[in-house]
Amino acid sequence: MAPAFGPHPQRLRRCDLCAPIFGAFANQFLGYGRLMALDHLYSGKVRDIYDVGDGRLLMVTSDRISAFDVVMAEPVPSKGRVLTAMTAFWLDHLKDVAGSHLISTSLDDVPVEARRDDWAGRVMLCHRAEMLPVECIVRGYLSGSAWKEYRSSGTMHGTRLPDGLQESDQLPEPVFTPSTKAEIGDHDENISFEHAVDLVGRDTAEQARDISLELYRRGSAWAAERGIIMADTKFELGFVNGALVVCDEVLTPDSSRFWPADEWKPGITPPSFDKQPVRDYLDDLDWDKKPPPPPLPAEVVSASATRYREAYERITGKSLGDWPGS
Repeated sequence: MAPAFGPHPQRLRRCDLCAPIFGAFANQFLGYGRLMALDHLYSGKVRDIYDVGDGRLLMVTSDRISAFDVVMAEPVPSKGRVLTAMTAFWLDHLKDVAGSHLISTSLDDVPVEARRDDWAGRVMLCHRAEMLPVECIVRGYLSGSAWKEYRSSGTMHGTRLPDGLQESDQLPEPVFTPSTKAEIGDHDENISFEHAVDLVGRDTAEQARDISLELYRRGSAWAAERGIIMADTKFELGFVNGALVVCDEVLTPDSSRFWPADEWKPGITPPSFDKQPVRDYLDDLDWDKKPPPPPLPAEVVSASATRYREAYERITGKSLGDWPGS
């Protein structure tokens, strides 16, 4: 496997594709890279990644928000801080399950060139990892693409499920449902466990499955005690010094589906602690879901910011105001 930098190695090549894919908003992705004397590797929908030498990478989490694979023009205030703070919380809380690529979230530990006040609370200094070419998804409830597949074929990732299930039904037990990582502009493809074995080998696939399931079980139990259902989540794993570790963001509103427990019931799509206000607003518009996106009203942006903050504070028991940055 080729060395990677947080996301999958394929995504390094995507930097050159930002302009044609994201049109007028490409500058949002590359802006930080043009302002700093750092080796800019990649800009995604949310993160900018830099090579800072000695086998280390700097991941900077912005306030950018996307819907329907299109980045909006308006940022969501403090979204990047929420994602960084929540990832740091979970990596520490679950460190007995698996190690991680994270070295530090402090500006004091990053290169001098990266010690920008506006990056406080948004940086992750990480070990470079050799990433698995699969996304490690764990589902505890029947929702999203899994519900769509079940509704059309009665299966989930090719495995037959009992008849009569409803959207948002809880599954008998959490299920590891990997996917491949699509090139930019495409969608990830749900695959079977045996397909994952073909891609990474049986030992690695089984280890990734076991780590992912335990992370989900522990995380969802913690969230449930705080009135939040963790319906499903996505992990990215990679090798650092021969050990399979957790990389990128972990159990955040962007990588997971969080529902308020008191508003969940089978047969509906419960509200979620993320960008649902943005999706709901855009769904009501006559928009073709292609760039450029329509402008977002201030109240929609504010509602999304509130949901991200609430997810962090309810799950961690901490105030976002105590996390660095603003």
